[in-house]
Amino acid sequence: MNDETTYREARRGDAAAIIDFQLAMARETEDIELDREVLTRGVEAVFADATRGRYFIAERGGRIAGSLMITYEWSDWRNGLVWWIQSVYVIPEMRGMGIYAGLYRHIQSMVKDDASIRGIRLYVDRRNTRAQEVYTRLGMNGEHYSVFEWMKG
Repeated sequence: MNDETTYREARRGDAAAIIDFQLAMARETEDIELDREVLTRGVEAVFADATRGRYFIAERGGRIAGSLMITYEWSDWRNGLVWWIQSVYVIPEMRGMGIYAGLYRHIQSMVKDDASIRGIRLYVDRRNTRAQEVYTRLGMNGEHYSVFEWMKG
């Protein structure tokens, strides 16, 4: 088995893996069952319209090991885009191997190379201390903001 991990932008053919990852993440993190049909339409919508976001994939040993999605926020303060990392998932047997760290570095290098993108943000469930430790090790700072939300249904 090849132990090298590679990172790339996702292709439409990766949608099935991304959908499975999101179903698993919802179960693990929030103990909810997502509607596969609604989720499938949501993932397909991103592939159909890149203004909604972009998926990135980590591959290891010939299989998809993890993925994340980025979405965009305009910052008038910074006169540029902020990329939000969302929908992060790494398959359980490959956790602790630096898969997410590599995906993050891949995204970060793209941001560093593009003057129109001003930074990276993400949100994390306060109970997910393991993820928070990873984000802190990668140099992210969670001290400034709390996220508040209202969702329909």
